[in-house]
Order: sequence, then structure tokens, then C-alpha cells
Amino acid sequence: MSEFTVHTIPGSPFARAVLAALEEKGARYRLAPVALGTMRSPEHLARHPFGRVPVFEHNGFVIYETQAILRYLDRVLPEPSLTPADPKASARMDQAMNINDWYLFQGVGNVIIFHRVIGPQLMGLKPDEPAIEAAMPKARTVFAVLARLLGDQSFFTGEGISLADLLVAPAVAFFTLTPEWAELGAPHANLAAWLARMEARPSMQATTWERVSEMAKAA
Repeated sequence: MSEFTVHTIPGSPFARAVLAALEEKGARYRLAPVALGTMRSPEHLARHPFGRVPVFEHNGFVIYETQAILRYLDRVLPEPSLTPADPKASARMDQAMNINDWYLFQGVGNVIIFHRVIGPQLMGLKPDEPAIEAAMPKARTVFAVLARLLGDQSFFTGEGISLADLLVAPAVAFFTLTPEWAELGAPHANLAAWLARMEARPSMQATTWERVSEMAKAA
């Protein structure tokens, strides 16, 4: 058994960030699939009292919250480093990661992606168009801010990949599956180029929804 275990459902962008970080580190890990609809089960709530994914285990140490997992990974597997040494660049990394959690996901991704992708594909639901439209003003702001933070750099903290890129990319990638991408992402050429750069990385290719689903079936 590998020393790193990730409990998740396939398709979670937060879990993909953790898996991609493990891939960037060249670490061996085990996927422990969480069945859809069981995140409120006593078994899973014992791992994560808020009923979310991912949950991460390392030699008996259990932790949840994706940012905490990513920072822990970067400390116990320091090479290659995914945190900039420069304090200002590191602060930008933290800023982008918090924008992902508080603004890109809350009220944007958990609305638009749910109604465009998750609900239709996994639950047979029809998109709630008024809910999507209500989320669009915040979405426009978030994508404009991300594009501004990225600027003309290759990655969010400069020319080297960081935890911010690994956290934000899976979330942004979901929007390419929606018609809203034409308005939110495509007009920001630098952001679209950054996403293409990220998705070309082996770590991202190894952690697609399809690849993680295959891992879950084999687990």
C-alpha cells in the first residue's frame, strides 16, 4: 500500500488539484473512491465532518481542506517545490488560491458547473437557467480578476508552476465544458493560454475525470 491515500469522488476539481500535486511530485498514491451519494454517510462523516472531498491520509495522519492538503504535501515532499521562495510571489499564490475557494467556487462554480455539468451528467437534471444567469455577474468579475493576476506570466507566480496553478486549473477547466466559457474565459487570451499550458502537463493529463474514474474502478 502506498503511503498517500486520497478519498474522493471522480470529477472533483479539488481532489484533482491534490492528485495533480502528487503527480508533480512523482509520488505514489492510492485512490480510495467515495461513492456518489455517500458523502453524508457515517463512514465518510467520520473522515470529513462537513461531508466533502477530498480527504487525505499519510501514514495514519488524516487531513481535509484542499489548501491544507496541498501545503502539507509541499512540506513533506519538498522537491520540486510548488511554493515560491519570494514572499511576494508566495502571497500572490495564497491570494489566487483563496480567490478559487471563496469566489470561483462559491456562487460561481458551484452554481454554473453544477447546473451545466454535474446535475445533467450525474443526476439527469435540467440546467436552471435563471440560477446560471444570476451567477454570471460574479463569474465575470472572477475571471477578469484571475486574468489580471496572471498578466503576461506563464503561471500565477511567475515562470514556475505553484500550488495556485494546480488548484485553479481544475476549476477553470470545468468551464470549458459550458457555453459560458465563450464569455468568461475565451475573451481572456492569457487565461486561455495558461489553461492550455496547464492541461498539457502530464500531471493534469493523468488526473482527468476519465482517468480518475478508471482509477476508482480499479481500486
